[in-house]
Amino acid sequence: MRLIDTHSHLFLEEFSEDLPQVIERARSAGVTHIFMPNIDSTTIDSMLSVCNTYNDYCFPMIGLHPTSVNADYEKELEIVARELRSFNKYIAIGEVGMDLYWDKTFLKEQQIVLDKQINWALEYDLPVVIHCRDAFGYIYNVLEPYKNTSLKGVFHSFTGTDDEAARILEFSGFLIGINGVVTFKKSRLPEVLTKIPLEKIVLETDSPYLTPVPNRGKRNESAYVKDTLMKVSDIYRMSPEAVGRVTSENALKVFGMLK
Repeated sequence: MRLIDTHSHLFLEEFSEDLPQVIERARSAGVTHIFMPNIDSTTIDSMLSVCNTYNDYCFPMIGLHPTSVNADYEKELEIVARELRSFNKYIAIGEVGMDLYWDKTFLKEQQIVLDKQINWALEYDLPVVIHCRDAFGYIYNVLEPYKNTSLKGVFHSFTGTDDEAARILEFSGFLIGINGVVTFKKSRLPEVLTKIPLEKIVLETDSPYLTPVPNRGKRNESAYVKDTLMKVSDIYRMSPEAVGRVTSENALKVFGMLK
């Protein structure tokens, strides 16, 4: 079995007491790589510390999460810019995007910040990992001018409609990130996935959030990507080994790590 967790926040304090065990359980589940999206300037050090400790297993991204965008966004962006200039081990710009679920106060600023980070993704030839919550139309409008560029990336934690999936796939370099939400009882994702080629899918956990069935209620961790794999295998009517292989190749390709 080969699995890649393309989106996991194992550097957060939820894992401070048992990270070695969490990593070992991930390895035992067949996870070969864990990709770690940054949140803001407060998380860079802890993320890099974990990635340095588990070198060649955990891989960092750099970006400013939309829920951390406020009136001081320019200071945060300068830190992202500095990191991009000084450290060449980042595998993506992420996680970035827009989130209007809690608050729309900084809607315009979120658009500006997303556009700036998309430009960095193109400048540094890195994929972009997009967070979208109650903001699909806004994000699509920011992305649309880049449709005929080399922009590539992952639309993380996808929970949208058939139409939204189709609009994402208008961008040839984009993949769709599927996590534990697909296992939830009321999720419409299983139906939507029947219209999306497996070659456009990557798997993720979004640990410590969105724990899949049958572990709902527990802290999520990278090993549980296997529960999502089993559900996706059922939807595509393919063996777990085949789905693991295809989604892992998809991930390595978009993140520029396919050897």
